[in-house]
Amino acid sequence: MARIIESNQNSRRIIKLSVDDIISVVQDYQRIVLRSSEYKDIRSCLSDTVIYLPEDI
Repeated sequence: MARIIESNQNSRRIIKLSVDDIISVVQDYQRIVLRSSEYKDIRSCLSDTVIYLPEDI
């Protein structure tokens, strides 16, 4: 599970990912961009997609 390490002043958080989190994100990425080969198409696909990480509290 992802674990928040700290929050900075820009409202962005530093999050520590486990190996399983990274594998999950990569699998989602590969599934989403499977048919796209150009950078522009990949960015477009990803901008329309939300990938969630479970947070360890």
